[in-house]
Amino acid sequence: MGRPHQRDLLTNGAITVEGRVAGSSNQALLVTVTLDGLEARACYKAEAGERPLWDFPDGLWRREVAAYELDAALGTDLVPTTVGRADGPFGPGSLQWWVEDAHDEHYFTLRDRPEFDHWFARLAAFDVIANNADRKAGHVLYDGSRCWAIDNGLCFHDQDKLRTVIWEYAGLALEPTLLERVERFARSDARTLATWLKPHEVALTLERARALVESSAYPTPDEDRDWPPYPWPLI
Repeated sequence: MGRPHQRDLLTNGAITVEGRVAGSSNQALLVTVTLDGLEARACYKAEAGERPLWDFPDGLWRREVAAYELDAALGTDLVPTTVGRADGPFGPGSLQWWVEDAHDEHYFTLRDRPEFDHWFARLAAFDVIANNADRKAGHVLYDGSRCWAIDNGLCFHDQDKLRTVIWEYAGLALEPTLLERVERFARSDARTLATWLKPHEVALTLERARALVESSAYPTPDEDRDWPPYPWPLI
């Protein structure tokens, strides 16, 4: 099913809760969404099920949706289709198209496969622009043919919080096609993000994109920060 049809189904379909996603830190729920005879699975993250964080405000699900919108604006094709719903079974939250993944695969098992090099290069750039504070290896899923980037709720903070396991590209130049995509986004008004983020968060996202274009290279870890440049646990 194509992205437009996925989005329509997630936006307008009836939601039935099937159960909790095992191992999720917040209350991520597996749901079935049905519309006009079509049925699909999705991951539902309700604000009511979020654990309070000292450095991020409530409503992490909004950042999940914003991450998808950033991915769509960049044309990087990394994040499963994600929408926001105000009428979820447990209140407002995000719905993300379900990925049937191989549970024993993650970034560390996939990174040396040459067919995924360009995909990971796009993800590394995406995480810089989104200021992803929690890119664990397990946040990369493999469905048997391609990879997907999930769990994007800890993004778009107004302080530099990039924490990722993907530092292999540090200091390397962005490939020309990817650089063109980032530059195109940097020149935009990022209006699709404005529904989900505060104005200054949108402005900072554009600023990070412009900085990436100006350097045309992936950043290197900042050793002077008070916290390590990678998440914990790593997987």
